[in-house]
Amino acid sequence: MFGRSLLPSLWRQGEVSRRDREHPFVTIQREMNRLFDEFFRGFDLTPFEESMGRFSPAIDIKEDEKEYTIKVELPGMDEKDVEVILGDNTLTIKGEKKEEKEDKDKNYYYMERTFGAFQRTIPLPADIDSQKADARFKKGVLTISLPKTEEARSKGKKITIKAE
Repeated sequence: MFGRSLLPSLWRQGEVSRRDREHPFVTIQREMNRLFDEFFRGFDLTPFEESMGRFSPAIDIKEDEKEYTIKVELPGMDEKDVEVILGDNTLTIKGEKKEEKEDKDKNYYYMERTFGAFQRTIPLPADIDSQKADARFKKGVLTISLPKTEEARSKGKKITIKAE
């Protein structure tokens, strides 16, 4: 379930009578939990406790007549920390961020470690020319260019709009 239940702890322990379970508020709560679970299932969201050490970078996808351009914000990461895989109608981007900070002085010692892994899979149309795909990494931004095939470029037809 996504998030915490709003029902009393006795309900979760099974110590609530059958009459209380049939109460309208209990029924509404159960239905709301089901709706939230179904809604968030498609977004790959997990409760806070399960998501420790994971993050999801911001991704922008743009399409024009020649290509698809995907930009992924990966601050503090290097190109060696990221892997890009172009498969059958999917683009998978995965990586791991590891950072250590250490500061010592005569009177103190400070050490901080942060880490996080991610994997994003983006469905793609079949009209990608995978031989000409290109990925570049600059200042924490990964830019992936996926050119369309010649056949896909010629398929598009602009339709004029007529005012009435």
